[in-house]
Amino acid sequence: MTDVAERLQALRDRGLHRRLRLIEGPQGPRVTLDGRAVLLLCSNNYLGLADEPRVREAAAEAALRWGAGAGASRLISGNMEAHRSLEVRLAEFAGYEAALLFGSGYLANTGTIAALAGAGEVVFSDELNHASIVDGCRLSRAETFVYHHADLEHLEWGLREASGRGALIVSDGVFSMDGDLAPLPGLLELARRHGCRLMVDDAHAVGAIGPGGRGSVAAAGLSGEVDVVVGTLGKALGSYGAYACATPETIDFLVNSARSFVFSTAPAPAALGAATAALELLVAEPERVDRLQVNAVTLREALVAEGLAPSSTTQIIPIEVGEAEPTMQLCELALERGVFAQGIRPPTVPAGSSRLRLTVMATHEADELAAAAKVIGEAARAIGLVPVAA
Repeated sequence: MTDVAERLQALRDRGLHRRLRLIEGPQGPRVTLDGRAVLLLCSNNYLGLADEPRVREAAAEAALRWGAGAGASRLISGNMEAHRSLEVRLAEFAGYEAALLFGSGYLANTGTIAALAGAGEVVFSDELNHASIVDGCRLSRAETFVYHHADLEHLEWGLREASGRGALIVSDGVFSMDGDLAPLPGLLELARRHGCRLMVDDAHAVGAIGPGGRGSVAAAGLSGEVDVVVGTLGKALGSYGAYACATPETIDFLVNSARSFVFSTAPAPAALGAATAALELLVAEPERVDRLQVNAVTLREALVAEGLAPSSTTQIIPIEVGEAEPTMQLCELALERGVFAQGIRPPTVPAGSSRLRLTVMATHEADELAAAAKVIGEAARAIGLVPVAA
């Protein structure tokens, strides 16, 4: 047995082995998964824009106009009008002076953090931040202080201990696995008091919360005040790519210093066309955000009625199970009954906190969400996770 085979077996033994599942067709509220029709409850296509005809048509038109790819990094020859136009629209939408496109949310976070913090400085990161933030902290070569989740007192203690070396506080706006909100006003107050920048990853908030779906920073009334806001084109906006919003000076610095920007081929025109159309639809039809929020309430209430206890207040609704094996049993049993809600295990979440991570879309119907909650409740009772009704 090779060392790779041994490592794979170790993952299987711990219930942490993963496999790719094949979805046929577009990402809608219902999909064909490995040949079976199922209700999709684990996509980040929150507003249903990934399969919106106008968005798909815009992607095709952009490819026909500008080509299949950008051909180079933007600092070489890959900078096109489609990139600049979308950046202007994104900055205006977010309430900032400037924006910069990246190839993905992972590239945006790793590149921005590593550019804004360096050796001899300290980055302060919430313990439940996304992996791309964690890796950005590592790449920065700065010291990283990981503060307890949303714990302002612990963060303040760390800032005092850093004795003026603090460069950056970074947090998710909506936490991707728990669905809760960061205490942004408190984070900004601490950043200002201790001379740090504040960076917020709003990937799971844009299109989902805040006025007109403008995200957690806008919901907190802090648009233009948080130093850097990162957003994605690949979730509620239904496309692919990401962006950072900040002052023109900060954006100019990222153009020159964010290695994930400097050394990556520019995003493809089709993705830009799709994202531009999606953003236009979000601005023109903010009721999509309202429907998403109503659907989230509908599913949470239906799960509570089944004896489950989701704790979030957003469209991300985790059902914490604990260990990896029963989590995947619950996932597979629900899937057998026509509901696809992915099981999430370490290292994505801490050991002992494996869960089903449910996500709703604005395009789900209330009755199918209620039916899905019943399926999950029945599956949970079948494996002894909640008491069996008398």
